[in-house]
Amino acid sequence: MSEHDNALCDETSDSAESDSNIEQPPSQKKIMKKLLQNLGLTKHYDKKITLSDVLQIGKDSIKDKDAETVSDLPWLILKRLMMLKTTARSVKCSPKHRADDDDSDWEDDDDQGSYESEGAQVNPLDIFTALFLCSDSFLQQEMILKMSMCQFAIPMLLPNSDKNQITLMLWAMRGIVQQYRPHSLTDASGFVEERIVLSDLPLVSFVRLGRCNISKSHILNKLLSKSQQSTDIFIHHNLDCGNIPKKIANGLVEISWYFPCGNKNIDVFPEPVAIANLRGDIQNFEKQFSFLCKTSTAVFVFFENELPDSRYISVPSEDLKHQLFWVGDSNNECIRKTAEKLNLKRHNFLFKAKQNDADFVKKIWTKMQDAMQKNNHRMSVVRMAETARELGIKVDEDAEECQRAKARADEITSKITDTEQFKKKEMPLQGEILKMLAKLEKEECRLKKVGDQCIETYKDHIQTEKLKLRKQQYKKDISATMNSFIQAISCPRVERAYFLKWMRMNLENLSCEVLPNLRRQYKEKCSVNVVCEHKEDISELDRKISNCSLGIEHFIREMGQLYEAAVSHSKQEKSPNQLEHLPQLCAELLLDGYSLELIDGDTSNIPVEWVTSVFSELNTLVKPNNKIVVVTVLGVQSSGKSTMLNTMFGVQFAVSNGRCTRGAFIQLIRVADDFKPELNYDYLLIIDTEGLKSLELATLDNSHEHDNELATLVVGLSDVTIINITMENSTEMKDILQIVVHAFIRMKEIRKKHKCLFVHQNVGNVSAHDSNMRDRQFLLKQLNEMTQAAAKMENKLELQNFTDVMEYDTENGDHYIPGLWHGNPPMAQVSTGYSESVYELKRHIIDTFRCYEPGSICEFLEWTKNLWNAVKFEKFIFSFRNSMVADAYIKLCTEYNRWDWALRKQMHTWTLEAETKILNHGKFEIPDNCTIEDVHCVLVRNAESDLSKGEKDITDKITKYYEEGEGHVELVERYRQDFINDAKFLKTELSSSIKRKLDAALSRRQATTKVERIKSTCMDKMEKKVLDLLEDCRKNNSDMSDESLDEAFENMWKETVKTLSCRRLQQEDIKGKVLHTLRKNLEARGSSMAENLDKVKDLNAYGHGKFVTEINIDSKLSPDRNNRVQEIDRLIDDCSKYVEEMRASKVDYDDTYIREILNNIDANLKAYENLSIEEDFELSLKLHICGFTAREFQDIHYQFIQNNDPLNSLERFKQTYYSGFIDLFHERDQCQKKADEFLNNCLKPAVKTYIFEMLSTEMAEVMLTGENALVFGTRTAFQYSVLTNLLHEFEFKIYAHFIEQYEHYVKLYISKKVTEHFSTENRMSELEESLISVVTREIRQAITDSEQSTETNDIKKFTQSICKKLEHRLVFPKDAVDAFLSLSNVNEKPFSKMLKISVEEMDKSLKESYKATVSSRLEKLQTKPEEVLFKRVWGCGKQCPFCNAPCEAGGVAHTKHFVSVHRPAALKAYSYLSSRKLSTDICSSSVYSESNFRCTDTKGQWHPYKKYRDIYPDWEIQPDPSIEGSAYWKYVMANFSEQFAKQYNVKPADIPLSWKTITKDQAERSLNGNN
Repeated sequence: MSEHDNALCDETSDSAESDSNIEQPPSQKKIMKKLLQNLGLTKHYDKKITLSDVLQIGKDSIKDKDAETVSDLPWLILKRLMMLKTTARSVKCSPKHRADDDDSDWEDDDDQGSYESEGAQVNPLDIFTALFLCSDSFLQQEMILKMSMCQFAIPMLLPNSDKNQITLMLWAMRGIVQQYRPHSLTDASGFVEERIVLSDLPLVSFVRLGRCNISKSHILNKLLSKSQQSTDIFIHHNLDCGNIPKKIANGLVEISWYFPCGNKNIDVFPEPVAIANLRGDIQNFEKQFSFLCKTSTAVFVFFENELPDSRYISVPSEDLKHQLFWVGDSNNECIRKTAEKLNLKRHNFLFKAKQNDADFVKKIWTKMQDAMQKNNHRMSVVRMAETARELGIKVDEDAEECQRAKARADEITSKITDTEQFKKKEMPLQGEILKMLAKLEKEECRLKKVGDQCIETYKDHIQTEKLKLRKQQYKKDISATMNSFIQAISCPRVERAYFLKWMRMNLENLSCEVLPNLRRQYKEKCSVNVVCEHKEDISELDRKISNCSLGIEHFIREMGQLYEAAVSHSKQEKSPNQLEHLPQLCAELLLDGYSLELIDGDTSNIPVEWVTSVFSELNTLVKPNNKIVVVTVLGVQSSGKSTMLNTMFGVQFAVSNGRCTRGAFIQLIRVADDFKPELNYDYLLIIDTEGLKSLELATLDNSHEHDNELATLVVGLSDVTIINITMENSTEMKDILQIVVHAFIRMKEIRKKHKCLFVHQNVGNVSAHDSNMRDRQFLLKQLNEMTQAAAKMENKLELQNFTDVMEYDTENGDHYIPGLWHGNPPMAQVSTGYSESVYELKRHIIDTFRCYEPGSICEFLEWTKNLWNAVKFEKFIFSFRNSMVADAYIKLCTEYNRWDWALRKQMHTWTLEAETKILNHGKFEIPDNCTIEDVHCVLVRNAESDLSKGEKDITDKITKYYEEGEGHVELVERYRQDFINDAKFLKTELSSSIKRKLDAALSRRQATTKVERIKSTCMDKMEKKVLDLLEDCRKNNSDMSDESLDEAFENMWKETVKTLSCRRLQQEDIKGKVLHTLRKNLEARGSSMAENLDKVKDLNAYGHGKFVTEINIDSKLSPDRNNRVQEIDRLIDDCSKYVEEMRASKVDYDDTYIREILNNIDANLKAYENLSIEEDFELSLKLHICGFTAREFQDIHYQFIQNNDPLNSLERFKQTYYSGFIDLFHERDQCQKKADEFLNNCLKPAVKTYIFEMLSTEMAEVMLTGENALVFGTRTAFQYSVLTNLLHEFEFKIYAHFIEQYEHYVKLYISKKVTEHFSTENRMSELEESLISVVTREIRQAITDSEQSTETNDIKKFTQSICKKLEHRLVFPKDAVDAFLSLSNVNEKPFSKMLKISVEEMDKSLKESYKATVSSRLEKLQTKPEEVLFKRVWGCGKQCPFCNAPCEAGGVAHTKHFVSVHRPAALKAYSYLSSRKLSTDICSSSVYSESNFRCTDTKGQWHPYKKYRDIYPDWEIQPDPSIEGSAYWKYVMANFSEQFAKQYNVKPADIPLSWKTITKDQAERSLNGNN
């Protein structure tokens, strides 16, 4: 036995707590202890069960099974009670050892009795008594509220046999509020709404003396119900386990009430009445009996047939005798004598005798009516508490914390005489100031009143006005009321909870006096038939309701505004925030189960600073257990949304006193620890919303926009959205669905995974689901129609069906819920069908979340802020300002860029090897029927195969990335296809690039093959002549001097060259060919073009200096002209680069080169069709480009001839032949010389070429994967790096360079980054050395392998074997190899040894030679690393059509271009037409204003900014979410306005005042906010 169990049995000596007048048997405490043990409640006797414990979502939340053990019973009752199940009291254990078999023994019935006597079953009254004893005050209050809704009798006097104590449950009953219509009410349409404990009502008590054959509770149930709808208000012996003997419930006094509905044909009593029922014999419970006698209007004593104990009959004083009525089974002589003895009248006795229950109940009813009419004694429960205290009965709300809290609450609410005036005085930060702030906040985004003003100046004005209002708020001192409120909620947790309850009850009591009547009038005026006639009345009533509404949310709202004003002040004054503790208080309230106002229902606004701080504190309090899922309910006004949520999850949203939810409120429900692993989240967040209005009604008070905003916001925040539909008004339903469909379409844009459930309320048929299939199909048809209409408005024409928008199926997506009440309120019970259907919905929702990936509290906060920002802008395609979307997108971009680079690098290496194979083809062996064309064809096919595999690999990785769902990838689902398209584009791009390179290699090889054959013939002849000379010299004179040998060799060389039959390569007129191709290109342009072209005789006079662009564009559209000039310059630069590529490839000129250049020019000029480009301009441009390219191509042709002319080549190797001749003559050892010759003429040049070709890619690899990986990881990150660097340098000329020559600046910037990186710590040398080591290792291996081959038995085969093994890596010049092999008389083995030594020396010498400066090394590279990196960050190359900011979208094949930070239009040289001043407008603001623009793309016509997509359909320009959004460029503009004006030859801009206050740090931080 535990210490607690012992304590439970200990006698208490505290006279204040004990009841000395009640003699409890010594065994009673043991009985209670044993019962609590059986029920599993022992530990909760001291550590009470809390409301949070009951409401948390556990495994039992979705299971509705019978109790298997006695300890399951209390929890099953609590669960059912919270769900408002009228079967909550009907609980019993299901004995597993018993079988329900018709053939069982006759003795089974007796066995049942023994089974029950063993404690396997418990009387429900004992369970309820135990539960109340083991629950805290707040759970008791909730239990009693739920019991009253179920029409269960509730405990008024609660016995505690452990402490010999009785408690009046005054506090627990304070939550009950009832509406009724007494017959005495003069207004037939009016009603009374009261908190029951405050109502002065007649109390009629029913007690028992001794044993009685009549069931008192059974008679009471019949008394309080009409015969056709009998309700088991009081538990009686015929209910489940009602016949089980009570163990601790005797002494319990239950109370119930009867309230009339105003219908004489229905009501049992015309006026309200309270009924009390004492459990047990009054002989054992004198104190309870005394209490009832003192407080009751009448007392009915049920007594046994034997002589009653006159001691108990005479307990009441003489003046109370007329209240007592004695109820017996039958009259007898003994009873009559006792009555005469005590002077009791006959009318005080009622006997059932042989009457049936109906007649007997009628007789009691008559006595009751008579007693209540004759006795005006009325008493509220609050007044009864005084009697209880006099009798030594404990009152639950006398607890110290409760009384302190009550005093605090009364101090505040006692000041309220006029709610409207109270709010103005004590909550000054709300009202008009807050409404103005909300309007300004939206106007700052929507710019509907900007007119002809400068947008940024107008926004600056709005900012100033907002600051003024914040200052007004800050200057208002915290009112005494708010001070008291904040102090109260700063109290310890229990006292705070009492305080908030008292506040809520007090405020509701005040509201009861005004609001119900206003609500009733509002409802009448809003009748569909007369709504238009009462437009002004409705508007006035709505204002009155808003002004007269006062709840805790208004106090919390004032706290929020105090905090926001303090935050604003601390930011402006750089001072500490004195109210920074407030958000933590509110976060604690959320955790304690209180609701928080998310959307201010009066101003349609979210206090972002306040909500942010509260959620940040909340996250701190619960971390790491901060995973949440979100449920929202949307529906029509007064459709039972809040009631349904309260029933489903037990949440405390306001539903009583005629108050409707305004705005949106959130509440947290905790998930039980043992259920978290299964559900994978910690809290369920519930959002309850204000009812949406019908279209007609919304039009009257302009709330349709508000409803759209509300629906969009909460749908966006939700994982599951419940659409609550009442079937009474299909027109209203259609209006609401239209709003909801719009919201769902907007959410589809960001692919936020969520589910929609339709709840059809007030559908009571048991076959509703089947019989309503037709209705569901009709609903789906309506939804489809609405989807099409909404999609058209949202410009999403591809959406045709509701199922295109979100997950919904007609079988499982609809829930049918009967009406809430069974019978006629106020005496109706909650419908069993209602609670069961709501429970089924709850189970469905929890099951749905099993497959969801929960978000964190911080993520929910980010969603809230970003969604609210989108709503304010009336912009529902969510931008990359949304940090969660941005993070998800950047992660995806980073991953995709890694896959992209891997394939690019792989194919670059492959292409180098393929080019090498082509260029080496046929040099060192005779191919077996395999032409160079065959090799080329095979390699192209292999490239396509590898690229297809690479594309599939990337596509599979994209699919896997989305399937794994990490990093909120569902938020960027809309971009999945873009990245898949990018993979396809990458394949196409690489395929084209590789084919072009292989084609070039083929062209080079084909061009050199014939020349090589000629060279080889010449070299063979020369070798023969040298050998003949050698033989002659040896025969004639073996002792010839070196001078004689030189003379003989020189004579032989001259004679041989003269006799060689090979022809020299002929030089062609390339300039003439280019001009001819140009004429062919322009011949279709007409006679005028031909006439002008005829004047051109040659191209020598063209292409000198910088091309002067002359495009005829309206001077008012000068920014367009500047843009076009830059693009023409870029085109000329591209042509120049193309020529340089041809030069680097060392190929001969081909006409395809100039044709490709001309085609490129034509494609670019086609983009300017709207400019009506004149023929003169086209001809000038083409002549300029053809002029300089013709000269370059002529030079390339000349260099090719010089490098490849057979005789020139032979002349280059003259020294080699001579050296070989001398060595052979003198019979010298050639091994070392030949090794050096092979190394210097063949290997070393090939290695250098290979290093140069690999170096750019390897340097880019280092930059992409090393310490600069973040800079080059995504385009957004790169832009951040560039802009930060600009800010640090902060010179106008640098900014001008960046803006006007963006591509050039970026390349210089990348080059600088590369140079800086590789100049540090010898990184360049280390990289080159690693490449050299790789290739020298392969050369050594090739030498070793050739040594071991049996086929390399001479120097020629040995050398060719080495070349063959390295042909995939190195390109060997065939003439150099042939020259090396000429006159070679060396043994391959010593040559091999010498060659290895030479390779080692080459390794060292090359590494030593690469220690020059990085810049000088970079200049020699054919492909620069900055070019490789530039392609990575350049992307699609598109720039914003309004401000020239570069597109940052991932990949190249994206469908929409976007930019994180847009710039002022002035930076693109835009100025205002009238003033000629630079424009400060920023396109991210302009596109949401009513302003217009014009440019060449609009053909000079004015066009609304809002419809910019008509002109630029590929661009998505997102709004700045805050004033800080474009702070960077505002700072630049504010500092360099005059310089930009001078640059563009206009006047300086009028810089808004707020721009001038932006600091450099703020500018840089604004970049951080966007990356």
